[in-house]
Amino acid sequence: MTIALPKGRLQKPVVDLLEQIGIDCSELREPSRKLIIPVPGTEWRFLLAKPADVPTYVEYGAADLGVVGKDILLESHKDVAELLDLGFGFCRLIVAVPETSGIKDVQDLDFNSRVATKFPRITTEFFSSQGIQAEVVHLNGSVELGPIVGLADAIVDITETGTTLVENGLIPIAEIAQITSRLIANRVSCKVKYQTIQGLVRRLREVLAKPVD
Repeated sequence: MTIALPKGRLQKPVVDLLEQIGIDCSELREPSRKLIIPVPGTEWRFLLAKPADVPTYVEYGAADLGVVGKDILLESHKDVAELLDLGFGFCRLIVAVPETSGIKDVQDLDFNSRVATKFPRITTEFFSSQGIQAEVVHLNGSVELGPIVGLADAIVDITETGTTLVENGLIPIAEIAQITSRLIANRVSCKVKYQTIQGLVRRLREVLAKPVD
């Protein structure tokens, strides 16, 4: 049973959660370059991947389960089963504009305004749903730069505290989605390994339902 885990900021809360349901994650806490980590004496093993790649490993069956942010699920549009909202990694996917623009709502954007984002699929679908014609500019780095250098009129990005927006003179004008980490599964594994996967989901639900001290 292989679980694809995201490298980076989400790895620690995932490890903490898995340890609470009795899965030995001690090797994940040790400095290592290994990308496949078996759990001694069990059927479990971990696959460490870039967050954006987790749904791909799960969709194609290289991993039975995975943990990934909802933003990546929405953008990748992979054919996986979403089993559980894990609740951590909370942030918001928003539309933001320069504070000096005077724009207060997405409907105030000019026709064919340029929108910089790391999420071209989500952005295109959102503006289409609002009946707004927008030119989507795909960036991989700090999208906040877009309006500053005149590349874009607005951005679509995730924000946790809003500090980065403020520091770059941007204000949110719309919320597209609230983002948390999700447990996903390969659709074939859901059938073939039903008992094991449902047992894991049940134990996770029990832990997540406990009040926080």
